[in-house]
Amino acid sequence: MIDFKNVSKLYPNDVKALSKVNLHIDKGEFVFVVGASGAGKSTFLKMIMREEVPTSGEIIIDGESLNAMKARKVPYYRRKLGIVFQDFRLIPTKTVYENVAFAMHVIGASQKDISRRVAYALSLVNLSQKAKSYPNQLSGGEQQRVALARALVNDADIIVADEPTGNIDPEMSRDIVDLLSQINQNKGSTVIMVTHAVDLIKSYDKRIVTIKNGCVVSDTAHPEIEKRQKKKEQDTQPESTSTLGGYYEAPSEDAEIEDFLKNYGSEDFNDQI
Repeated sequence: MIDFKNVSKLYPNDVKALSKVNLHIDKGEFVFVVGASGAGKSTFLKMIMREEVPTSGEIIIDGESLNAMKARKVPYYRRKLGIVFQDFRLIPTKTVYENVAFAMHVIGASQKDISRRVAYALSLVNLSQKAKSYPNQLSGGEQQRVALARALVNDADIIVADEPTGNIDPEMSRDIVDLLSQINQNKGSTVIMVTHAVDLIKSYDKRIVTIKNGCVVSDTAHPEIEKRQKKKEQDTQPESTSTLGGYYEAPSEDAEIEDFLKNYGSEDFNDQI
């Protein structure tokens, strides 16, 4: 689905934002991308959104190279993406309904499709009752849910969330991640969430990619996943066979039995009986 192949990004001021990043994300995965400010997380997302192109290396998404993509194709490519920003980016003069519908207007959707999809997206984020409200009448968490509904309304294959919990309180933050998790599980959308809220992600059994100084320094499942996987492997280990004559773990004290167990089924043995 998403492949970074030896990707580096050097900005004109000689700042290396990414260095030889190799990463594969499967369709339907949920991935947290973490790291300190300036680590390269934002550049990583800009690469996926095709706001930036690599200085070297290649990015392939859904079988298409972003390096070779013509500028005129970029807007059409971005229709596959649902993008959620830290600062919400809602239009203050439009209602909740109109903000979500705007994402469909720009692609020329019919009014019938807009009405149906917007109503569905607002129901997903539990904001149907706020459809006629304006952004300044909503809490920060509600505004972020509007932004999430806007990202979902075009049935995006990939949800890209850039610090979506950065401007809301911890309780609302959990609500947003829970919603993203539900969308990932129920709709099969690939979700990539950049965050610095390490304490928040500890509660979720998701893949975690850590970026430091432009490099991927860790790419691992949540420790709880690994613990459960180890337990599963232990539970499926075959039972000891030491009671079956001793041959499997230690030679039998009876040489004739040992010889029988070692050679049974061989041609030489069959010739002897």
